[in-house]
Amino acid sequence: MTRLQEIVGEVFGAGASVPFSARLPGGASRETWALDVVTGSERHELILRLDSPGAALEAGAPLASEAALMRAASEAGVPVPAIVAAGESYILMTRVAGETIPRKILRDDAYAAARPLLAAQCGRALAAIHRMPPSCLAQETLAEEDPLRRWRDVLDLLGEPHPVFELALRRLAADRPVGTRRTVVHGDFRNGNLIVGPDGIRAVLDWELAHLGDPLEDLGWLCVKAWRFGSPLPVGGFGAYDELIDAYEAAGGHPVDRDALRWWETFGVLKWGIIGVMQTMRHLRGGARSVELAAIGRRVCETEWDLLRMLRGKPVAPA
Repeated sequence: MTRLQEIVGEVFGAGASVPFSARLPGGASRETWALDVVTGSERHELILRLDSPGAALEAGAPLASEAALMRAASEAGVPVPAIVAAGESYILMTRVAGETIPRKILRDDAYAAARPLLAAQCGRALAAIHRMPPSCLAQETLAEEDPLRRWRDVLDLLGEPHPVFELALRRLAADRPVGTRRTVVHGDFRNGNLIVGPDGIRAVLDWELAHLGDPLEDLGWLCVKAWRFGSPLPVGGFGAYDELIDAYEAAGGHPVDRDALRWWETFGVLKWGIIGVMQTMRHLRGGARSVELAAIGRRVCETEWDLLRMLRGKPVAPA
């Protein structure tokens, strides 16, 4: 009996059948499956996230912690899939109908009515996330770290010269806003991690990077140019800054300092650029031979150009 069948039997009983299951693409340390479970006359459309054998240590916080976080998110008013069951190595949740591929969300006629709604819906969802009690976070994510130091250390370990990234690190260190608020931060809230239907956002996905931090980190990350997918609109490729900020503040989020938001957006562009170098090195050094990783690496220069445009006119900080 496969692990999938074992979990279905544990949750729904021995009489449950699985007429459909398909592994979804992506995820080296964790598997994601779409499956239908039939119990009597009832059919359940589900998603199963499952630790691959022997991968629990590299996957980060256990899936049970992520399930607890998603339950807390639901209680706070964040749209998320409903958790059906969870264990240390799996989460079984409802399958939410909709689209996650950004280019379809931004271009297909099916989402034309939804696009003008998305920036404000993101603002309201983020305000709800930032209301979540920090106690819902896994213990290992509560320790705060300096994000600039973390990504400077990552860049240094890569051993690759990138003067634009070094310049950005110096400028950001010189202009760092005084952030006093600490909240739950989703950590990867962006176009691509949202399920969207014709009515707008139906679910927020991918909670494994949630941590304690400055809430503007989430807003800035959503506005990073990479997540616009060719659109001129700064918020996820579907909206304007004012739409996001006004909805966030109206939904109970604290007032947004525009300069601080710009700082976090710039930080997000830098972070994505360094991640691009990391992905390239995984491919070039044989860690994971992948056309996708190589393609991400080819776009590092675009991130450097974006940073130069964002930093233009700011004084150079002393070394």
